Amino acid sequence: MQLSDFDYPLPEELIAQRPLEDRAASRMLVLFRDQRRWQDSAFRDLAQFLRPGDCLVLNDSKVFPARLYGHRAGVHALPIGKKNPARREYLQGEVEVFLVRPHPGDPASWQALVHPGRKMRVGERIRFDSELEAEITGRGAFGERTLRFHYAGDLFEKFGRIGHVPLPPYIKRPDEPLDRERYQTVFAAHPGSVAAPTAGLHFTPEILSQCREAGAEIASVTLHVGLGTFQPVRTERVEDHRLHSESFEIAAADAAKLRAARRLVAVGTTSVRTLESAARGQGLVASSGETDLYIYPGFQFQATGAMLTNFHLPRSSLLLLVAALAGPDLVLAAYRHAVESRFRFYSYGDCMLIL
Repeated sequence: MQLSDFDYPLPEELIAQRPLEDRAASRMLVLFRDQRRWQDSAFRDLAQFLRPGDCLVLNDSKVFPARLYGHRAGVHALPIGKKNPARREYLQGEVEVFLVRPHPGDPASWQALVHPGRKMRVGERIRFDSELEAEITGRGAFGERTLRFHYAGDLFEKFGRIGHVPLPPYIKRPDEPLDRERYQTVFAAHPGSVAAPTAGLHFTPEILSQCREAGAEIASVTLHVGLGTFQPVRTERVEDHRLHSESFEIAAADAAKLRAARRLVAVGTTSVRTLESAARGQGLVASSGETDLYIYPGFQFQATGAMLTNFHLPRSSLLLLVAALAGPDLVLAAYRHAVESRFRFYSYGDCMLIL
C-alpha cells in the first residue's frame, strides 16, 4: 500500500486551535461498518450507542509538561574572544527539549527531541535554571538525543514547575494556563504521556455516568504516549514503517472487566493498541510491558469491537489504524464528509464513533 492513498485535503481553518468551553459539546460522526454508512450526531449522545455488556476502555495516562526551554552551556565551544565573538550568542541561544520517555531502569536519563539538534553534540550540557541541567549522552536520527538530568529532587515535580504543555505543532499558539486542564482527560491518573489520548478529552463525569446507566462497564488501561503514537510515517510504502515502542499496563481488576465484556469499545487509538498488544501476548490479563504494534489495513483485530477516536492527520499511523478498523474507502469518504460539514479536526476537535 502507498502512503499517498491515505491523504486528504483539509482547510487550515478546520484545525481546532482551542478546546470548546464545554468538553462534551463536540460533534460526533458515527460510522456503521456493516451498513457502510455514517450519520452526524453529538458526543452527548454517546450513551445511546452503547448497550449492556459493552465495556468502555479508557487510557488513564496523564500528560506531563514535556516541553522544556533552556540554553546551551557551551561545553564544546571555543572561548569568547576576537577570534570567536559568536560564542556569546551561541551560549545565549535557546534550546527546546521535547521529552519523550525515561530510559528503562534509569529515571534520570531520557529520550528526547532537541531543537536545534545539529549543534548539540554528545557531552554538551543544557541549563534550564539554576537547579536543573542535562547532559547529552547519546544521539539518534531526526534530532533524537539521550539526556541525563542532574537534579537532586523529583524530576516530574520539577518538570511540572518549569515545563510547558506539549501542544502538537498544528496548534499555532503558545500553551496557555487553560491547557494544563484541558489538554488532559478528567480520568488521567498516571503521569508519563507527552501527548494527550485525545479521544478521552471529550468525557466529563456526567457522560461517564450516562454510559454506566446505559449498561456499559468502564475499564482503564495505561499506555504512555510517546514517539510511537505521533511520529510521522517517513516511508512511502505503508508496510515499511516501524513504530517506536511505548510502555503499557493493565491492572488485574480492569483485565477482569475486559474479559467479561461482550464488546470492547476502545476510547482512542492508544487503547486499541494496548488491547491488541495484550491480546497477542498473554491475553487480556494483568500485564505490563512495551509495545511497538503497528496497525494498518489488513490487520486482524482480536479484541477491539468498536472505537471512539478523533480525526487524525493525513498520512499518519493513526489514520492507518482507523482505516484498518473501518476500511480505507469508508474512512476516507467519511473524512471528506467531515470536511464538507465543517467538523473540527485533531486534538481539540470533534470525534468519530466506529461501530
